[in-house]
Amino acid sequence: MTSPRLAASIALAAALSLSAASPSFAQNPPAKDAPAPPPAATPAPPATAQPADPFGEEVTLTEKTVIYIKGHANWDTAFETLVDAFKSLNQYLDKQKITPNGPAMTVYTQTDDTGFSFQASLPVPAPPKVPPKGDIAVGKSPSGKAYKFVHRGSFDAMDTTYEAITNFLDEKRIEAKDLFIEEYVSDPVKTTEDKLIVNVYVPAR
Repeated sequence: MTSPRLAASIALAAALSLSAASPSFAQNPPAKDAPAPPPAATPAPPATAQPADPFGEEVTLTEKTVIYIKGHANWDTAFETLVDAFKSLNQYLDKQKITPNGPAMTVYTQTDDTGFSFQASLPVPAPPKVPPKGDIAVGKSPSGKAYKFVHRGSFDAMDTTYEAITNFLDEKRIEAKDLFIEEYVSDPVKTTEDKLIVNVYVPAR
């Protein structure tokens, strides 16, 4: 059975592909005598969002130094796999006596029918003095123009949020990059899954 999280991510991935391939409205203007199309309505945020939550807010992501673990996960065990990755990162930082200076994040770099590739990351003030070994590495987080959306609730229930994001990108004719980011306002290691607060960022071209 296809999980809601799988369906949501595939929907967003499809939207990103379509937005990159489709010409903009400015490149294909309506015929001279054609009536002007009605303005597109802004998609409503998902029911789990709070009235003050950003939904489609344009922001500028600042590049951060991060330690990260690359991996690939199946959709059925997605949350558990990400939590295990963050536990490994926390253990490494504890040994190095380094305190993260921002929330955990996951960068989704590829999705398919069976699973997804990811980078689970924690921002740090500076690169560790002793470079990490094994699966852990040092890098930079994505930066630049992006659109911000907020999800509240369980990881599996994010399908509603991602469907709303897909509609937003389509109706606003936004050309997005082929990745998306989840930033965990609530620590996924310590927070029960149904109490998660997640900022979703869609970088734009």
